[in-house]
Parts: sequence; C-alpha cells; structure tokens
Amino acid sequence: MLESFLSYVVWDPNPAVFPGFERLRWYSLLFALGFIISQQVMVYFFRKEGQKEELVDKLTIIMVLATIIGARLGHVLFYEPEKYLSNPLAILKVWEGGLASHGAAVVILFSLWVYSKRTPGQNYLWVLDRIAIVTAMTGALIRFGNLMNSEIGGQDTGTDSGFVYALDAEEILQSLKVPVESIEAYKPEDRSGELQGNGIVPVNIDLKITKGSYALEDLESTLQRDIKYALTQFNSSKQYLAEPLETPLDFTISDKGDHYLTTVRTFGRAKYPTQIYESISYLLIFLGLFAIWYKYTYRTPEGLLVGLFMIFVFGTRFFWEFFKETQVDFEKDMSLNMGQLLSIPLVVFGVILVILALKRGLKPIKS
Repeated sequence: MLESFLSYVVWDPNPAVFPGFERLRWYSLLFALGFIISQQVMVYFFRKEGQKEELVDKLTIIMVLATIIGARLGHVLFYEPEKYLSNPLAILKVWEGGLASHGAAVVILFSLWVYSKRTPGQNYLWVLDRIAIVTAMTGALIRFGNLMNSEIGGQDTGTDSGFVYALDAEEILQSLKVPVESIEAYKPEDRSGELQGNGIVPVNIDLKITKGSYALEDLESTLQRDIKYALTQFNSSKQYLAEPLETPLDFTISDKGDHYLTTVRTFGRAKYPTQIYESISYLLIFLGLFAIWYKYTYRTPEGLLVGLFMIFVFGTRFFWEFFKETQVDFEKDMSLNMGQLLSIPLVVFGVILVILALKRGLKPIKS
C-alpha cells in the first residue's frame, strides 16, 4: 500500500515564472524559447549546407506568425466556431488560450510554400524537412508549458498513480470571502491508509488566513460552508477533486499568532500526465529526425523528414488523445475526438511524402 501511495503527485506549480509578476508565464517563456532555439538550429543547418544564414531571420518571422495565426484560427474554426464567430474581436485575445496545432500545421505548410516560391535556391521540400526537425523540438517545449499551466491533462487513471491537478481548486479558494494569504495543496504523508486503489487519492490543502476581525467560531462556520461549496460545486473542482458531497468538510484550524492555518483534508482524482507523454514523444521525434539529417545530410531524399514528422507527431497525437480529458463539450459523444480526426489526414499526407521520398532513394554521395 505504501508503494502505491508514493506513486501519485499533487501538481500545483505557479504558472508565473516569477511569483508576483503574473505577466511572464512558463507557457509564454517556453513557447518563445522554442523559437529562439529553433532559430539557432536552423542557422546551423544553413551554415553546414552552404545556404545564406540571413534567410533564417526571414524564416523565423514567417514561422512565428504562421504558428500563432494558424493555431488560433484552427482552434476557432475546429473547436469553438459559434463562440468566436459571434464575437470576432475575441479571436484576437490569444493570451486567453485556445490554440490548435493542426491549424498551425496547415498555415505553416502554406506559408513556407509561398516563401520557397519567392526565395531562389530554396526548394519547398528541402525547407520543410529542416523546419520539421525544429518544430518537433518546439512542440516538446510547448507541451511542457501546458503542464506548467495545468491544462490539457489526461483522464482518470483509475489507479493510485498519476497527477492530481490542484491549481484550479486553489484559484477558486483564492476567491473566498475570508482574507486568504496563501494556499498550498500537497500529498499528505500521514494518510496512506485511506488509499483504496481506485484513483481517488488523499490531498491536503493548507490555507493561511489573516486573522482580521474574525472570531474563531465565525471562521469555522464560514469555512465549512464556503470551502465545501468551492470544492464540490464548480466544474473544475468536480473534474480534478473528489470531495464527498454527503459528508461535512474535514478540516482543522490552528492559531499561529498573526494568522490562522486551516488544513483541509480532501481527495483528488489521479489523472494521466498526457502533457509529459506528448512532450517526451516530440523530443524523441526531434532527436530521431536530427540524427537522420546529421548522418545523411546531403543524401536524404527531399520530403522524407517532413513526412516522418507528420506520421510520428500526429500519429502519437492520435494515440495520446485516447488518454486526454475532453477539451470541448461537443466531443463527449464522439468515438474519435476533433484532435484525432484532424490528425488522420496529416498522417496520410506524411505517408505519401515518405513513399515518394523512398522512391527517389538516397542521393548519390558527393565526390
């Protein structure tokens, strides 16, 4: 039982890189870092293959714009068209979330086609092959950013292993009427006997509350009512926590002098950390594609790398979607969700590219 108890994680990182400075978030930092690293890798490709390095700056701008515009429009059209078409100005609010990699893929393919047509000496498939390598690496960083945001998580594991996403519950508790100074959710080391092997696992939440003018008796009744409501009546609380509805809230209050410390003993749902699965998958794809390019730099038939990218990135995306939570309501009754349906044609496109590349075969060794 103790071994099982050690196998789940209560996940509640601060999405902000620097606490107190909310504008710089891990997702934004990792998103930007992906393009910065990609630019340097592309410079290395161009330098080694005798291409003009200054063209990388142009490519970087195209990739950034194509990714953001394509991902945003993809989400708008494929996932929430009614919401955004009824309020088109909301489409511009990218910072509120809502990006779809499938939309980014389509716009990137088109933008690079336009780029190659206007850039002498830059073959379309040659460009795509190099861009595919760095895009896989950027995708790995972006998925890790999703993890830091506690978003795009997995379904219940049904076992006592997985991640309990506590950030949403903490944000709800921050809105309590009582003055909450800080909140911390964690795995209690003294509750291993409460594990039942069904994925409903013990979680403690500590709330540091300013004393103010609250009498202890008034605080107890207020917390009993408000915390119980916060942990059971909100959709995000129901999705990530498992606070029993029929029993009184289990909590204690201790007087710490200048503040009260309230410890709530509740339960969470262990879920698949699909962000980690995808991030690792994309990192491995990046390493594999880079290794092929490094070994067969001049001999790789054009279209092979981008074809492999399409097959493996969207193939793994298709697979991991089976473990994810439903992202939008209309997907609940679908046997395959929107992400999977959109992945299929991209995988097929990748297969076609690989077949055509293999027919061409390896280029002859330069003398």
